[in-house]
Amino acid sequence: MTTPARATQVAVIQHCAGTDVAANLATLSHLSRQAVDAGAEVVMWAEAFAYLGRHAGKTEILEPLPQGGPILAECAELASSLQCDLLLGGFHEAVPNEPERCFNTSVYLTRSGEIAASYRKIHLFDVQISDGPRLMESKQTEAGTKTEVVTTPFGELGLTVCYDVRFPDLYQSLVNQGAIALSVPSAFTATTGAVHWHTLLRARAIECQSYVIAPAQHGQHSANRSSYGHSLIVDPWGKILAEIPQGDGFAIATIDPAEVARIRQEVPSLANRRAFE
Repeated sequence: MTTPARATQVAVIQHCAGTDVAANLATLSHLSRQAVDAGAEVVMWAEAFAYLGRHAGKTEILEPLPQGGPILAECAELASSLQCDLLLGGFHEAVPNEPERCFNTSVYLTRSGEIAASYRKIHLFDVQISDGPRLMESKQTEAGTKTEVVTTPFGELGLTVCYDVRFPDLYQSLVNQGAIALSVPSAFTATTGAVHWHTLLRARAIECQSYVIAPAQHGQHSANRSSYGHSLIVDPWGKILAEIPQGDGFAIATIDPAEVARIRQEVPSLANRRAFE
């Protein structure tokens, strides 16, 4: 029997990852324990949670899925010990027979430590901004091709990662598959975050009439890479329920499927969609 969806406390964790995997995981474990002690049943981590640095170092820690390796094992043990569902926002997944490439994969673990779903980031961050970041994620990362929705205590959650947030068709597709909440784990650059982060996340929440849950990296990772922070939880009306402006920390909000149903009934924009040429 499927357990009915219910109002659930969800936490976003914010940290500043570097190249020390053990230190990154220790910080996340500490903050996650605090979040669970504060009432969180689902905890979500940012993109590149275990390692953020040069690709040469990343290739040394890639792990295949679903079998995983030491990083996945430690995360699964944490979910089990805390008895919480845990979203690994951006897991460095090995590409079969391609040792120099990886997938940027969001992995949803149940409270027993089992993988319930995994989503490979579809839209890769290839940008060249004047006086800003110049990044080519596709140079070393393989793009995913499939959407993913996972059942959680609060209902269906659509999985996305960071740069995906600029592509609203993806989010509409996830809503069509039943999503009432959308996760956007990110390492959004400081340059683009300052002007686009809040607007994009609130827009996706309003147009999809869904909660948007966005754990993010913050701070200076290296001489040439910094992240905006401002981890957010946004309700389906576009209201920011929780935010971590800067620094390591966690924030909690209630994800309530009844609120989604109410808003979708009162303003039936999803039901009013029409095909056009």
